[in-house]
Amino acid sequence: MALKQVRFLPGVDKQNTTIGAVGRWVDSNNVRWRYGLPEKVGGWSSLLASTLVGVARKQHAYTDLEGNRYVIIGTDKFLIAYFEGEVYDITPLRTTLTSATIATTNGSATCTVTKAAHGLSIGDIVQLDSVTLPGGTGYNNSDFEDKYFQVISVPTTGTFTITQTSNAGATVSTGGSLSIKCLQSIGPAEQSYGYGWGLESWNTGGFGSAASASNVTLEPGLWSLDNFGEVLVATILNGKTFTWNAGDAARFTTRASTTTSNFSTSNNPTATRLTLISPTTRHLIHCGTETTIGTDSTQDDMFIRFSNAEDINTYDTSAINTAGSQRLQDGTKIMGALKAKETILIWTDNALYTMKTVGAPFTFGFEQVGTNCGLIGQNAAVEIDGVAYWMSPNGFFLFDGTVKSLECSVEDYVYDDIESTKGQQINCGLNNLYTEVVWYYPSSGEDFNDRYVVYNYGETATSKATIWYTGNEARTTWLDASVYPKPYATKYSSSTNGTFPVVRGITGLGGTTIFEHETGTDQVNADGSKTTVTSFAKSFDFDIKTEETDGEFFLSLKRFIPDFKNIQGNAKLTLAVKRFPSQSSTNTALSPFTITSSSLKFDTRARGRYANIKIENDAVSETWRFGTINLDLRPDGRR
Repeated sequence: MALKQVRFLPGVDKQNTTIGAVGRWVDSNNVRWRYGLPEKVGGWSSLLASTLVGVARKQHAYTDLEGNRYVIIGTDKFLIAYFEGEVYDITPLRTTLTSATIATTNGSATCTVTKAAHGLSIGDIVQLDSVTLPGGTGYNNSDFEDKYFQVISVPTTGTFTITQTSNAGATVSTGGSLSIKCLQSIGPAEQSYGYGWGLESWNTGGFGSAASASNVTLEPGLWSLDNFGEVLVATILNGKTFTWNAGDAARFTTRASTTTSNFSTSNNPTATRLTLISPTTRHLIHCGTETTIGTDSTQDDMFIRFSNAEDINTYDTSAINTAGSQRLQDGTKIMGALKAKETILIWTDNALYTMKTVGAPFTFGFEQVGTNCGLIGQNAAVEIDGVAYWMSPNGFFLFDGTVKSLECSVEDYVYDDIESTKGQQINCGLNNLYTEVVWYYPSSGEDFNDRYVVYNYGETATSKATIWYTGNEARTTWLDASVYPKPYATKYSSSTNGTFPVVRGITGLGGTTIFEHETGTDQVNADGSKTTVTSFAKSFDFDIKTEETDGEFFLSLKRFIPDFKNIQGNAKLTLAVKRFPSQSSTNTALSPFTITSSSLKFDTRARGRYANIKIENDAVSETWRFGTINLDLRPDGRR
């Protein structure tokens, strides 16, 4: 018996052929590498019984001065505060309309609200208040009071329709009185290219004339979230900036606004791509903002404006403050920004800039440190220990004082796979528990994120190769362990509508589930049921020659000895062989083999020049870590 031990290097290589990827794994899902060995990832558990309305685009965690922990979640419809197992709607209002009336139709759940120049659009969310119904509708005031409704249609500039949960008992042409709290419009659920509509000759025609070419990028509803002390600062992509004070005793019944007491943003720009707070000087920095504050038509996607230090509502420059502005040059728009060690990093769609405190009279100095390395989406970068990692439209990069291209063993696969028109939906997260940087992205033809690619900077530091791996998992945001001990991630489903907040007449908004990751082995659902987290890792096609045969002979496989650690339940090992590189692999006799913690050896029968293995699991309460495999090989002729 010739016993051959086969070892594998960590990570996945999809750049080479399955034979050319010598010593590597070639495919994986829900597997990570630790200590150089592949293992199934940890499970995840639903945090809430309810799902959030819309698709989550940003998470942000912080603590207030009393040590209370918050996670803020921005969706395309709402701004939500998560606090110790409960969620609260803190979405800012666009306006409040008064003295509206309502009409009903017998046997129909559709209600028509009349209010001149309401300015609402289909899909907007409204909350009704001070409701006094006309007589004979069959409804009670409580059916409308303080309830959320989605705008279903807009027949005229002075009317819109909503849908109740039951039909009206009579036709009432109009009457009653109510107020309409119009929630701030955030943006579409997904990025797309649209034709748009002309407005005073904008695009290709006057109002009501469709554009003739699909050349308008419709960016999704995104949020920038940061803190000014214990005050949340929230900015809608290409919109306004709001604050919410966690120190306010009435915080959970108070919405984010531009007029928060002592933290007003009423003098802020009204159209900004993104914002952040400088970490030491506490300036509020607006990127891609207005050159004339309050005039959104002057928004310049490359223009930066920053407030006075410690004063997030003062932007007029003077000799006695540190407010100012700067326009970047390389690129067409600012895509993202991060706070890093002793600097702020700002990406355009083509370049990277640093923004450093330099003092009077300029406050900040700007330096371009890289070109042809722009950011693919607002949330496609992350920073850890002074090093930034990001995904550009043409590759992966890092910045540790110098911009460097990040060698990637799955790069062609990812960029061939990704839906290139939805870069703004890509979300990059840090899982520092396992030294992972993960990018979730939509694959080709998909509307929302369904796949991921991971760079493991810790494993790379101790390996001869850069460690990457891929998989299929739908996550729209990722929040690293910080104020809470485990990472939080969000999963969106377009086929079911969210249940919080309760919105009547809801259509097509989808729902977001919040998961706590790295818990147990399975997906634990809100009702306590478990769903299997399936995983697999497949090896390269290794040459099964021995020292005596040097590949000239075919070899016969009689048995093998597996090497596993940390097995819970069962794992499966499939051993497959082939005679020539271009052939498809054939499973050996009795494959797949069920591996348990007590498994010693397995008999099989196969003949070939090359072999590969696949480790996987497909049931609940299972996990594994794989080490090596020892094969019993015997020469078996030249044919």
